Amino acid sequence: MNDIVAAFNEYFEVIDVDTPELLRDAFRVRYQVLCVEQRAPGFPASRYPEKMESDDYDRHSSHILLRHCPSGAIVGTARLILPDPLDPEKPFPTERYMTLNSDPVDLGKISRQNIGEISRLHIVRALCRRKEDHERSEEGVAVEESEIKIRRRFPHPILALAVGLIRASAAHDITHWISIMDPALNRLLSLYGLQHDSIGPLTEYYGQRGPYYSNLTHMLDRMNKKHKDIWELVTDYGRVIPKPQRDEIASTPHPSALVNI
Repeated sequence: MNDIVAAFNEYFEVIDVDTPELLRDAFRVRYQVLCVEQRAPGFPASRYPEKMESDDYDRHSSHILLRHCPSGAIVGTARLILPDPLDPEKPFPTERYMTLNSDPVDLGKISRQNIGEISRLHIVRALCRRKEDHERSEEGVAVEESEIKIRRRFPHPILALAVGLIRASAAHDITHWISIMDPALNRLLSLYGLQHDSIGPLTEYYGQRGPYYSNLTHMLDRMNKKHKDIWELVTDYGRVIPKPQRDEIASTPHPSALVNI
């Protein structure tokens, strides 16, 4: 077992959201991050009196939660938006709100059943800030001093969410990710072999964000060569890998990444 996998197993648990209560937990984390911590444009806390943030895409999404094992606290969430079984041609948010180029990939040539959108990728501030910042926080999840040890042993909690997103993608035959994200997030992900390819210009969408794309086969192949320890983490040593479908396009340049809106 490599050190990153060992640290992940010590500090984190990825939970598949499969009950109404767990789904409400995901919505609460989203409210905490978007409305309270980030005060993100377009997400005023007053709009969510029940302190849960959700939208129409949650109905056909696979959700995950991230639990901090030492404290037992839920400290993160993400979702994989799947094709809508009631409306298979329903546009993903990236298609609806972004201007898309046909280079480096034409999404129209990929089976929609193999496309998923990564979004609502959130880690609570308590797990991301420095130890000395705890006392100044108005709200948050207490993870105590163990977060310092996490930073020494585990590169970034976003990798823990990647574990769940890869697992969800494999379970639903999703081999292509699209997303709307801040370019800074893509730069962070690139440190770990998770970067996406830009497929369009930046647009004002809750801040300046752009459309991104990743072929998971290419991303994981590249990660296996350049970031072997992280590949072992996110694929469980090669046991969890989204499989390409025969009706997919055979050639798309390398990409990869995730989202926070």
